[in-house]
Amino acid sequence: MMTFKLTHLPLLVAALLLSACASLVPPPAEVPAPAPEPAPVVATPVALPPAAPAASGPLLAQSGPLAPLPPPTTGRIESTQDSERGDLWERVRGGFAMADIDNDLVRKWENWYARDPAYVTRMTTRGGRYLFHIVEEVQRRGLPTELALLPFIESAFNPQAQSHARAMGMWQFMPATGKDFELRQNLFRDDRRDVLASTRAALDYLERLNGLFSDWHLALAAYNWGQGNVSRAIERNRRSGKVADYESLRMPIETREYVPKLQAVKNIVLRPEAFGLSLPPLENHPFFLSVPIERDIDVALAAQLAGLELDEFEQLNPQMNKPVILAAGTPQVLLPYDNANRFVRALQAHRGALATWTAWVAPRTLKPADAARLIGMSEDELRQANRIPKGMLVKAGSTLLVPRDDDDDDVAEHIAHNGLLALTPEGRPMRKISFKAGRKGDSVAAVARRYRVSPAQVAQWNGVSSQARFKAGQTITVEVRATPARRAVASNSKKPAVAATAKAPRKPTRAAKAAPAAKSTKAPTKTATKNVANRPGTATAGPRKPPVASAQHPAR
Repeated sequence: MMTFKLTHLPLLVAALLLSACASLVPPPAEVPAPAPEPAPVVATPVALPPAAPAASGPLLAQSGPLAPLPPPTTGRIESTQDSERGDLWERVRGGFAMADIDNDLVRKWENWYARDPAYVTRMTTRGGRYLFHIVEEVQRRGLPTELALLPFIESAFNPQAQSHARAMGMWQFMPATGKDFELRQNLFRDDRRDVLASTRAALDYLERLNGLFSDWHLALAAYNWGQGNVSRAIERNRRSGKVADYESLRMPIETREYVPKLQAVKNIVLRPEAFGLSLPPLENHPFFLSVPIERDIDVALAAQLAGLELDEFEQLNPQMNKPVILAAGTPQVLLPYDNANRFVRALQAHRGALATWTAWVAPRTLKPADAARLIGMSEDELRQANRIPKGMLVKAGSTLLVPRDDDDDDVAEHIAHNGLLALTPEGRPMRKISFKAGRKGDSVAAVARRYRVSPAQVAQWNGVSSQARFKAGQTITVEVRATPARRAVASNSKKPAVAATAKAPRKPTRAAKAAPAAKSTKAPTKTATKNVANRPGTATAGPRKPPVASAQHPAR
């Protein structure tokens, strides 16, 4: 991965003059450096898509000081750190190491892909942005390159993919598993969508599973179904005297088809012409660079300075939840090679504010109207910027996105890492109840109508979008109002207030209405504040510190 700092701009200009015609090839070790100071940034590679133009402008060595790169060399370079010219697909094929399976399910998925060549083209072209980086990481760890194809079946290489069960990103991490592998999920970003972080976490997880089961097929089954479920299935077969390999275990149909589906993709990559398909050419060198972010900056401005459409910028940086990038929480952005150099130059020359948004921490539980008055913005603007439904209060310690004043400092690191928005219903206390979606599933809108709440509230309670649909049997949580009298009766009852049902009830049950109101046990987040006129509680930063995986995947 290649990197550079903004403070090295003079060196970058020198490199530009020396290397306008250079090609993107790793420099030999003997290339002299024009300056003794090293560039401590790391670049992250992915193959260029077929229409990408040849790189031009300043080129950066992968390590050491800035230096012009030499003309292309001949021969293959076997190092996983120094990319070679050539076909990335050939590199992927050369690293296949898993045992093949050959059964009717493999044929089923081969035929499924072969029937839709346009889909295969879209999927593989989109994957071309990220595949080089993933192959580099896979081979650096000494893993089989079949793992680099896993995002094809998890998300079709869509880093913004979200399942009904709240799995997210290219690798489809569930919230809890993402946290287990240090993928932060907060108000400002979700690292399950981060290209670099999610790839690191997925490979960490797969390595752990393979170490546990000593079998890649079982490791993949556990990635899809859960480690505990696979362990119990193996134990059942052993107690019965049966073989305990992947094809012999009793498992859900989705997990049963998981490895055959990956095998089908592998077969297509090996011999696309045998299925009437063609793969877009992918060159075996980096697609993007990692560029450090040292100040808070609006997402739209960052895309503009890089010369990218907003959608293109977000394809490489999909982890952002808000229209501002906080330097304390997101120390880098990914940009195509030429755009990275353009961004550095444009950022250096930019005059004016970089960020128009900042964070404000609620000093106490507030109505949105009261919070808006304290901040100095309209209630409608506050609700829209923070997606606050009607009838909800902002709980103490919540972080809100608000307009930034000229004298505001960048957002503090603990807010950038831990900022969350907690809402509570206004008026009478509420009681959470849970139930299972019916056999045909339930939409967020339908649940909202049934309980006379807004779709935005149902979406927030269940961590899904307002347009989502719950799968059959999925647990749904809603909050219903409870009267004080009924709460007193329920508090003396020895029976559970609510029992989960196999099918969503038409109306809240009497017991549900009678259940006591749940009280939060979380203490308000400690925050740094700044006295700004009409805006108490604005989160500010001290001295800047160095930047330091769906309903089908219930265990992740």
